[in-house]
Amino acid sequence: MALLNSVTTCLSPPVHYAICKLGFEKTDPYDISNILCPNGEVCWQTVTEHVCYLESDQSVDYIKSIRSLGPVCESIHLHFKSLTKEQFVIQYALWFHWTNCTELFLQLFDVLQHTQTTEVALGLMKLTSCLERALGDVYLLIGKDCPFLLRDLLASEQLAVVFGQAVMNVLKVFIGSPYGLNLRNVLWHGFASPQEIPAKYCAMLLFLTAGLGQLLQMYLLQIKCSLVHRPYVIFTGLEELDVFPGNHETLSIAEELVKLSSFVLEIMLPFWMAALTAFRQSRYADCVILLLPQLELGLRLLFTRTNKCPNRLLTAEASALYTTFDEMLAKHLDNEEVNQLPSVLEEPAMASEFLWDFLNHQEGPRIRDRLSHGEINLEALPREVANQIVAFTITLLCRFSDEDVFAFKEHVVIKPLMNCASCYRSRFHPISRLKKQVLECMKSIQLWLELSTVPEEHIKGLEGNTEATSLILMVSETMSQLQPYMPPNCYSSADPINSILTARLLTELCDKHICTLYSPRPVLEVLVILRKISTQCHQVSEQVIGSNELRYKQWMNKTLRSRQRHNYQRMLNSMKFLSPVLQLILVLITLELVNIHLVCKKSPFDYQQYLKFLKSVLQFTEKLVTYTSPEKNKWDETMDLTNKALIKIRTMSDRKLTLMQLAT
Repeated sequence: MALLNSVTTCLSPPVHYAICKLGFEKTDPYDISNILCPNGEVCWQTVTEHVCYLESDQSVDYIKSIRSLGPVCESIHLHFKSLTKEQFVIQYALWFHWTNCTELFLQLFDVLQHTQTTEVALGLMKLTSCLERALGDVYLLIGKDCPFLLRDLLASEQLAVVFGQAVMNVLKVFIGSPYGLNLRNVLWHGFASPQEIPAKYCAMLLFLTAGLGQLLQMYLLQIKCSLVHRPYVIFTGLEELDVFPGNHETLSIAEELVKLSSFVLEIMLPFWMAALTAFRQSRYADCVILLLPQLELGLRLLFTRTNKCPNRLLTAEASALYTTFDEMLAKHLDNEEVNQLPSVLEEPAMASEFLWDFLNHQEGPRIRDRLSHGEINLEALPREVANQIVAFTITLLCRFSDEDVFAFKEHVVIKPLMNCASCYRSRFHPISRLKKQVLECMKSIQLWLELSTVPEEHIKGLEGNTEATSLILMVSETMSQLQPYMPPNCYSSADPINSILTARLLTELCDKHICTLYSPRPVLEVLVILRKISTQCHQVSEQVIGSNELRYKQWMNKTLRSRQRHNYQRMLNSMKFLSPVLQLILVLITLELVNIHLVCKKSPFDYQQYLKFLKSVLQFTEKLVTYTSPEKNKWDETMDLTNKALIKIRTMSDRKLTLMQLAT
């Protein structure tokens, strides 16, 4: 622990100077009446005069601006401390409504009264998150696609139109520019310790937010418009996020572990303890907001040690590279050398897969991005999400603790967490999503067996349909060609398109572990097409089920007209071969999925030919969706379409260009 205790800051000298000292160099008291009118309005003209500019290009001189604004921030902080809560609410509550988080901003007043450093830092992270979201809503009054990065949002012409460029420059001194204080980034990325964030900067941003509300009100009256807030992200499918078991006893053990683990810096200990306390108090957003930067910092500690770049532990200046989650989870360093971090993690693939799942994959919760950019209602973050972050972090605390904590690892509460971490498999990588799609589609197809249908003898033309029989035979023959690439016990030569066996086959194939880390571009390109094919197959199945249920009900009620009866007959004929065809396609794409990494071995020409084949299968399924839709009901046309598609699939197989054939 001596080494970790010796780290007194994760801020580089210039950044530490800017945040902790520069704004304190001017000590003359500043009269609050210069920037606050008697009616409570912010005197923006006076505030903006404290922003200094370089003579060379008239860009913001951040050093001089921070120094000049220091006494102003102090004056505002003292002003807020002089007010009662009732006075603050009366004077400012109205001006926070535009943020859609009025209560949060009012709570910050309480934080500033007590000046508890951890609470100030937490409040500042929440403030910047909500402010960014609100500024994005303002941007959309004029613009279309809101910038993802706060830096780009503050630099946009759209916000300059609403608030004025001088006002935006004031904001950039505090947040959004790597040349300024950059308070948002140094906190959200785990560089700043609690005692390094002056409370007066939190007070200043609270004050500026109210001032922005005043300017916005004038702009909205001028354009006769109202501000529309984008809806928050709502987490669905919470069962997919449920990886680790939850147990309050783990919190007590975690409180001991943070004091022993080499994953934790002593200067950051208050953040860890506050996070665990927040979880106990059911403040799940606060818990995750506090933990994520510390998780990033802990990994940065490991990253800098294993890659022998200790200087990267510190914040970078604007001209250098920040070491953040994105780089630490990458396969290579910025100098193209292999990143050694995964190799030091116990079960490295599993830990990396969890981090990618919860932080990066587009279809995952992307919890850090969504929290830090204000996309989540902080009052409604599900306990399940917080529990997973806490539990995973505990496994890292255990993994990187001294040998004398063996008893912790074997504890009846901790051991299940360690076991879950060691066997974790990605749930949100496109490979995992395709597996889920395939199995859901097969479940849909199996429902066909349960559909109520009119007995064949009651419908003229159903018996002995040669075209449907011919297509079923083609499907059986094609399925037989795929048999050598299937696991045993999942295929019957006597009944090659048995839906029960197909479901068992697909389940077994989807249970196979496929590497998801660092998927090359060709793999991702193929996955996009395979997923589209699966989606189309599922839609065909659902449309067939819907049409069959409707027509059967109409038949039983004797409400089918003559033309509709003929259409029902054609649909029942088509269903005989559509089920086998959809099963064949699911088997084909799943076998390709199992061998997907072999696509990188194809020559450029063969790769393009392979993509062309997959796109032809996709085109076939898209047309099937159209033909089987309630609007079209082109059941006869599906026969000719299917015949052509089966010929293409067999041709591709004969040319041995599929991935499954490359594997043998």
